[in-house]
Amino acid sequence: MEIIPFDSVYAEDFKNLNIAWLEKYFWVEPHDNEVLSQPEKYIIEPGGKIFLVKDEDQIIGCVALMKIESGIFELTKMAITPAYQGKKIGQSLMEHSIDFGKKQNWNHLIIYSNRKLENAVYIYEKYGFKEIPIEKDNPYARGDIKLRFTFS
Repeated sequence: MEIIPFDSVYAEDFKNLNIAWLEKYFWVEPHDNEVLSQPEKYIIEPGGKIFLVKDEDQIIGCVALMKIESGIFELTKMAITPAYQGKKIGQSLMEHSIDFGKKQNWNHLIIYSNRKLENAVYIYEKYGFKEIPIEKDNPYARGDIKLRFTFS
Protein backbone atom coordinates (compact mmCIF):
# COMPACT_ATOMS: atom_id res chain seq x y z
CA MET A 1 0.00 0.00 0.00
CA GLU A 2 1.10 3.53 -0.70
CA ILE A 3 -0.24 7.05 -0.12
CA ILE A 4 -0.34 9.04 -3.34
CA PRO A 5 -1.42 12.58 -4.26
CA PHE A 6 -4.76 13.08 -5.98
CA ASP A 7 -5.00 12.71 -9.73
CA SER A 8 -8.22 13.42 -11.63
CA VAL A 9 -8.30 9.80 -12.87
CA TYR A 10 -9.20 8.90 -9.26
CA ALA A 11 -12.01 11.45 -8.88
CA GLU A 12 -14.75 8.78 -9.02
CA ASP A 13 -12.91 6.61 -6.48
CA PHE A 14 -12.66 9.61 -4.13
CA LYS A 15 -16.37 10.38 -4.52
CA ASN A 16 -17.51 6.74 -4.21
CA LEU A 17 -15.46 6.07 -1.06
CA ASN A 18 -16.95 9.11 0.65
CA ILE A 19 -20.53 8.52 -0.50
CA ALA A 20 -20.36 4.93 0.81
CA TRP A 21 -19.01 6.13 4.17
CA LEU A 22 -21.61 8.89 4.50
CA GLU A 23 -24.48 6.57 3.62
CA LYS A 24 -23.27 4.00 6.15
CA TYR A 25 -23.02 6.42 9.09
CA PHE A 26 -25.14 9.47 8.21
CA TRP A 27 -26.51 10.87 4.96
CA VAL A 28 -25.12 12.77 2.00
CA GLU A 29 -25.65 16.49 2.46
CA PRO A 30 -25.86 18.89 -0.53
CA HIS A 31 -22.49 20.38 0.54
CA ASP A 32 -20.94 16.89 0.38
CA ASN A 33 -22.31 16.14 -3.06
CA GLU A 34 -21.07 19.45 -4.42
CA VAL A 35 -17.54 19.02 -3.09
CA LEU A 36 -17.28 15.31 -3.96
CA SER A 37 -18.53 15.86 -7.50
CA GLN A 38 -15.92 18.54 -8.20
CA PRO A 39 -12.92 17.96 -5.91
CA GLU A 40 -10.56 19.94 -8.12
CA LYS A 41 -12.80 23.03 -7.94
CA TYR A 42 -13.60 22.88 -4.22
CA ILE A 43 -10.45 21.34 -2.72
CA ILE A 44 -7.43 21.48 -5.05
CA GLU A 45 -7.81 24.85 -6.82
CA PRO A 46 -8.34 26.88 -3.60
CA GLY A 47 -5.05 25.46 -2.26
CA GLY A 48 -6.05 22.17 -0.64
CA LYS A 49 -4.76 18.64 -1.07
CA ILE A 50 -6.21 15.18 -1.45
CA PHE A 51 -4.29 12.03 -0.63
CA LEU A 52 -5.32 8.54 -1.67
CA VAL A 53 -4.32 5.12 -0.42
CA LYS A 54 -3.57 2.72 -3.25
CA ASP A 55 -3.28 -1.03 -2.87
CA GLU A 56 -1.92 -2.40 -6.14
CA ASP A 57 -4.35 -0.87 -8.67
CA GLN A 58 -7.22 -0.17 -6.27
CA ILE A 59 -7.93 3.06 -4.35
CA ILE A 60 -8.94 1.95 -0.85
CA GLY A 61 -8.77 5.16 1.19
CA CYS A 62 -8.64 8.92 1.00
CA VAL A 63 -8.41 12.16 2.94
CA ALA A 64 -8.78 15.80 1.92
CA LEU A 65 -7.17 18.90 3.39
CA MET A 66 -9.41 21.85 2.49
CA LYS A 67 -8.02 25.34 2.81
CA ILE A 68 -10.06 27.48 5.22
CA GLU A 69 -7.67 30.44 5.27
CA SER A 70 -3.93 30.95 5.17
CA GLY A 71 -2.30 28.32 7.39
CA ILE A 72 -5.62 26.73 8.46
CA PHE A 73 -6.94 23.60 6.78
CA GLU A 74 -9.87 21.30 7.42
CA LEU A 75 -9.04 17.59 7.55
CA THR A 76 -12.10 16.13 5.88
CA LYS A 77 -13.44 13.48 3.52
CA MET A 78 -11.49 10.66 5.15
CA ALA A 79 -12.83 7.26 4.15
CA ILE A 80 -11.53 3.71 4.00
CA THR A 81 -13.22 0.96 2.00
CA PRO A 82 -14.92 -1.51 4.40
CA ALA A 83 -12.67 -4.49 3.55
CA TYR A 84 -9.65 -2.48 4.72
CA GLN A 85 -11.12 -0.90 7.85
CA GLY A 86 -9.48 -1.81 11.15
CA LYS A 87 -6.00 -1.99 9.59
CA LYS A 88 -4.87 1.46 10.82
CA ILE A 89 -5.02 2.96 7.33
CA GLY A 90 -6.93 5.96 8.69
CA GLN A 91 -4.17 6.49 11.23
CA SER A 92 -1.57 6.35 8.44
CA LEU A 93 -3.54 9.01 6.56
CA MET A 94 -3.74 11.10 9.74
CA GLU A 95 0.05 10.88 10.25
CA HIS A 96 0.65 11.69 6.58
CA SER A 97 -1.66 14.72 6.80
CA ILE A 98 0.03 16.03 9.96
CA ASP A 99 3.50 15.51 8.49
CA PHE A 100 2.43 17.27 5.29
CA GLY A 101 1.03 20.22 7.25
CA LYS A 102 4.24 20.52 9.28
CA LYS A 103 6.30 20.65 6.08
CA GLN A 104 3.98 23.38 4.76
CA ASN A 105 4.35 25.39 8.01
CA TRP A 106 0.61 25.40 8.56
CA ASN A 107 -0.83 26.73 11.83
CA HIS A 108 -3.84 24.45 12.40
CA LEU A 109 -5.85 21.52 11.12
CA ILE A 110 -9.50 21.44 12.09
CA ILE A 111 -11.98 18.58 11.98
CA TYR A 112 -15.76 18.60 12.17
CA SER A 113 -17.11 15.28 13.39
CA ASN A 114 -19.90 13.66 15.32
CA ARG A 115 -19.66 12.33 18.86
CA LYS A 116 -21.30 9.04 17.87
CA LEU A 117 -18.09 8.24 15.98
CA GLU A 118 -16.35 7.48 19.26
CA ASN A 119 -13.40 5.63 17.72
CA ALA A 120 -12.71 8.44 15.28
CA VAL A 121 -12.88 11.12 17.98
CA TYR A 122 -10.58 9.00 20.16
CA ILE A 123 -8.04 8.77 17.31
CA TYR A 124 -8.21 12.52 16.65
CA GLU A 125 -7.49 13.20 20.32
CA LYS A 126 -4.71 10.58 20.33
CA TYR A 127 -2.98 12.59 17.57
CA GLY A 128 -3.26 15.82 19.53
CA PHE A 129 -6.51 17.34 18.33
CA LYS A 130 -8.32 19.31 21.06
CA GLU A 131 -12.01 20.08 21.17
CA ILE A 132 -12.90 23.71 20.50
CA PRO A 133 -16.30 25.46 20.36
CA ILE A 134 -18.30 24.62 17.25
CA GLU A 135 -20.07 27.42 15.43
CA LYS A 136 -23.85 27.17 15.01
CA ASP A 137 -23.54 27.60 11.26
CA ASN A 138 -20.87 24.93 10.76
CA PRO A 139 -20.82 23.44 7.26
CA TYR A 140 -22.25 20.04 8.28
CA ALA A 141 -25.70 19.39 9.74
CA ARG A 142 -24.30 16.14 11.23
CA GLY A 143 -21.36 17.93 12.88
CA ASP A 144 -21.65 18.23 16.66
CA ILE A 145 -17.96 18.47 17.59
CA LYS A 146 -15.06 20.53 16.25
CA LEU A 147 -11.44 19.74 17.01
CA ARG A 148 -8.20 21.58 16.26
CA PHE A 149 -4.62 20.43 15.88
CA THR A 150 -1.99 23.10 16.44
CA PHE A 151 1.35 22.72 14.71
CA SER A 152 4.23 23.69 16.98
